[in-house]
Amino acid sequence: MNNLTLIGMPGAGKSTVGIVLAKMLGYDFIDSDLLIQKAEGLLLWQIIERCGLEGFRAIEERVNTQITTDQTVIATGGSVIYCPQAMEHLHSIGTIVYLKISCEELAGRLGDLSQRGVTIKPGQTLDDLYTERVPLYEKYADITVDITGLSVAEAVKKIREAMKE
Repeated sequence: MNNLTLIGMPGAGKSTVGIVLAKMLGYDFIDSDLLIQKAEGLLLWQIIERCGLEGFRAIEERVNTQITTDQTVIATGGSVIYCPQAMEHLHSIGTIVYLKISCEELAGRLGDLSQRGVTIKPGQTLDDLYTERVPLYEKYADITVDITGLSVAEAVKKIREAMKE
């Protein structure tokens, strides 16, 4: 299958960039966080509050492994990299693109992490989360695109250029 799956930190722009990228490629677009919310009938933060981090990740794994589509840009939740079966499935149906962004830029973009549905452990800072996740994003990525400081249009252009290489 010919899909593009976007991975990266919360606030990196996976959904925003993904929609524009899909339009430019003539692809469909899926936001897996919205699929999770629809499947559970709750917002992400409510699922995390009700099920805990491990319960949320089990739901995230299940929903992402059930995605069957073609010629689609898939924006994932930032924590999908903790779901090895989901990552294996997403790799089997297309190319995984890591949208890399500096922690400093993320801090400026993100508001209340708990209301965003970010899976963060009690006492963990954004810096801690960033340090923990970056090696996993790099491990699963077929393509890494640094979008630090770029506009949406510039990020899309850089992704398209990286896809041609």
